Amino acid sequence: MTSSQQCPHDSVSVLDDEFLQDPHVHYAWMRESDPTRRVVTVTGLPVWLVTRYADAKAALTDPRLSKDYRGIGRITEREVERGAQRADISESVQAHMLNMDPPDHTRLRKLVVKAFTARRVEALRPRIEQITGELLDEMAATEHAGDAGIDLLDEFAFPLPIRVICELLGIPEDRRDEFREWSNTVVSGQDPQAAERAAAAMAEYLFELVAEKRRNPMDDLLTALIEASDDADRLSGEELIAMVFLLLVAGHETTVNLIGNGVLALLRDPEQYRLLRDEPERAASVVEETLRFDGPVNLATFRYTTEPVMVGDVEIPAEELVLVALGSANRDSEKFDTPDRFDQDRATNGHLAFGHGIHFCVGAPLARLEGQIALRRLTERFPAMKLALSEEQLSYRPSTLMRGLEQLPVRLS
Repeated sequence: MTSSQQCPHDSVSVLDDEFLQDPHVHYAWMRESDPTRRVVTVTGLPVWLVTRYADAKAALTDPRLSKDYRGIGRITEREVERGAQRADISESVQAHMLNMDPPDHTRLRKLVVKAFTARRVEALRPRIEQITGELLDEMAATEHAGDAGIDLLDEFAFPLPIRVICELLGIPEDRRDEFREWSNTVVSGQDPQAAERAAAAMAEYLFELVAEKRRNPMDDLLTALIEASDDADRLSGEELIAMVFLLLVAGHETTVNLIGNGVLALLRDPEQYRLLRDEPERAASVVEETLRFDGPVNLATFRYTTEPVMVGDVEIPAEELVLVALGSANRDSEKFDTPDRFDQDRATNGHLAFGHGIHFCVGAPLARLEGQIALRRLTERFPAMKLALSEEQLSYRPSTLMRGLEQLPVRLS
């Protein structure tokens, strides 16, 4: 379905794969006709979907919309009794700052925010440039050897951020393929039992890593988090594991999809690709427009109402789950002119791709830098890059959280 087609009323009742393949056509209809609407996830959870920019921005900062995972778990358990599927994700990977309200959120965020300041992230630029160059060389060699194109996600968009975040945290890369599989399963939300198994496997892996860091401390972020936990009792054991889990998943998932979605947007419009190729200084603007146009996060993580809350003209009762549609808010014509057009010259101020308020993505400076370097170097190195398949053959991952392609086959020359 293309965005120009009409969207029938009942087609946005369930957040299923048909919805995920082209959410923007559904969002456009909802913003116009039913901007705050109760829908159901594929696992049977009823949720309220917020789609207009003004409502979304307000919801992201409303303290009556709690992020506390324990409250969300209580409401989810209620819905399981009514027929929704169960997912018993261990607290050892849930007790992180994205799933907490102040004061716990404030305490946890303080431990990591200094590692992701603009100055500290900028110091990573030479290493990110080096890794990018190495991956581009490998891509060129791979295509030359096979002469059949490559999957840009496998060869570039995934290995770049996972190498960076692993080096920052001090985590070996030897199991990164397993980690990618676990991460994909956890964030998809399509199979609760598979997500439970993947989260358990990842938690076991992280417990082993923490034990190894305690035996052999290094000058890295993971060691620093362990020392904060050991010295000041500021992180419980579960909070420590959950924090590393969050940094690892968020530290690569957003950037993988930022790069993939950005490259696809550029390849769809040769003029947009040419502009960046000929004027590399446009990279920052291209990244911001990618974040607005087709950002890496589709729906923000769960919130729930602690009391009745008015969202626009709709009152959401207490004890209800809420999802804020970041992808929809960023295509709202009340905020952005001609929002369905990718335009690297537009003013993107105020987009919500990284959230808003106290839960604004702590890793945003790193994701932006990686995205800028990746897109600039790709267009410089491969000025004639093209899709190896038609757009109709591309598909998106079955995830309500992440907005990203399954594959992105390209020909480099």
